[in-house]
Formats: sequence, structure tokens, C-alpha cells
Amino acid sequence: MTQVHRRPIRIDIAVCTYRRAELDQTLLSLAVLSVPTGAIIRIIIADNDVTPSARGRVDAMRSAVPFEIVYVHCPASNISIARNACLDHASGDFLAFIDDDETASEDWLTEMLIMADTTGADAVLGPVQAVYANVAPAWMQRGDFHSTLPVWVAGEILTGYTCNVLLRRGAPSLAGRRFNIALGRSGGEDTEFFTHMHKAGGRIAYAADALVYEPVPNTRASVSWLSKRRYRMGQTHGRMLLEARGGFGRWRAIALAGTKSAYCFAAAALLSASPIKRHRYGLRGIMHAGVVSGLFGVREIEQYGNLEKAPQ
Repeated sequence: MTQVHRRPIRIDIAVCTYRRAELDQTLLSLAVLSVPTGAIIRIIIADNDVTPSARGRVDAMRSAVPFEIVYVHCPASNISIARNACLDHASGDFLAFIDDDETASEDWLTEMLIMADTTGADAVLGPVQAVYANVAPAWMQRGDFHSTLPVWVAGEILTGYTCNVLLRRGAPSLAGRRFNIALGRSGGEDTEFFTHMHKAGGRIAYAADALVYEPVPNTRASVSWLSKRRYRMGQTHGRMLLEARGGFGRWRAIALAGTKSAYCFAAAALLSASPIKRHRYGLRGIMHAGVVSGLFGVREIEQYGNLEKAPQ
């Protein structure tokens, strides 16, 4: 009887980086991943700085990582350019994205692959657990305002994020798909990417045990940062609603988002004695205000690039 040998699964792990020393810890966490038998792992580092500032850091880490590392310089300060460089250099059956300030749990990749195999989904999302420093406000830590999870609508995930995701590269919904360069400094490029992927027939699954950890720096442990982020998220959603609706439908969406925003702000005022509930409703009100802004055609505010430079 002839024995059938399955072709090894090839997996690329993409890390887009911009002047972050935390990249070392990201790579060290990838170095100790549990890898399915026969799987071949390759890491793609996309350096988004004007100069190839991460090259020396990556070269210094090669001896500590048991996988091939491909370094790509893709200037400058536009995360969509870096993400697209990862898509262009990927050659595996799957492509996973993880951020350069995150660390992966040991079973991260295995859990993602199990879910991809079980569901046949085009994309698999995992949770991102925020890790707070002691200087973060107590209400922020208790309410966990920075962790990332997918949003279900009628039992289905309609969009995604790139801070913890596995893509099936051969999926028709991903063929030729790229991140929007125009959103590379504001954020929201991943929301648009996965929304269009889903509309093209792509299915998105969730692997609850495919956990990665993300420290919350002091610059982000503030109401102002959370407010800007929620407002930008709302702008992205509003802009995408505007693309899909016109005429009276647009005005109905504006009225609905405005009503939701007013309701959330009123609830925040009534719940002023509870910091967690007050901020949760307040931030939702800001997000809905962002939706109104997006529906009026206002472009997303820039939140990344030069606005958040991390030390070398």
C-alpha cells in the first residue's frame, strides 16, 4: 500500500514595526511557539521607518529565533504600506499578523490553525489581552478598556483587526486584496480590509484561546487617547456606511447615530458615580459622534505615525 505524505503547512508570521524596542520581546515569544508537526514557520518583519532603523535589532535577534526571518524596509510612517509589504512577501498557506508590542502565548499559532481547520474560515481572529502598568487609573484596569475582541452582529463577525489574526492566503475573498494607503496614518485600514473581505464572501472565525498580550504604555492609559481612538473608529464606520448608503438612507443613519450618541452621553451623566460605567457610556457616545462625522464625509483623524514615536 502506498503511503500518502501530506505537504507541510507553511505559515508566515508578519510583524509591522516602527521604532519599537518591544519588538525584541515579540520575537522572543514567537521563538518559543508550539508548532504543529511538519509546519514550516517564517517571520516577516516590515520596518515602516524612513530609515531601516529596525534592521540591526532584527539581525541581533536572528540567533535567538529558530525560524527564518525576512526583513523588509517599507518606508514611511504608513501602516498600510507595511501591511501590504507583508502580503506581498508572504508565500505560505497562511499569514498571521501580530503587533510589534505584543507577545504571543505558547499555543497561539496552534489554536489559530485548529480553528482555521475546524471552520474552514478565511480569517481567524484571536483575543488581545491588555496588560496595564500600575500607573493606569484603577477604573481603567478594572474595566479593561484596552483589550481587543471581535464584535458579533446577529451571531456573525462582520469585520476584524490585524493585531491578532490568521489569514488563509488562498481564499478567494483575499485574492489581490490590499490595505488602503489613505488610512495608513489614521487607522481603520484593517476594519475596511476585513469588512470588504466579508462582503466578498469571506468568513471570519474566532479562536478564544489564541491569546496575545499587549502592554498599555502610559501615553495610551488616558481618557484622551481612548476618546481619540473611539472617535476614529466611529469615523471609519460612518465613512463605510456612507459608501453603502446615499440620499435618505444617509440621513436616517445620521439621525440614528446622533440619537445613540445623545443617549450614551445622557447615560454617562446619570452614572457619574460609577467611573467604569460612566467612561464606557461616554466613550460609546464619542464613537457614535464619530459615526456622524464619517457620514458627513469628514476624513479620519491621524492617530499614528509621528504622533506616537517609540524610542529605539
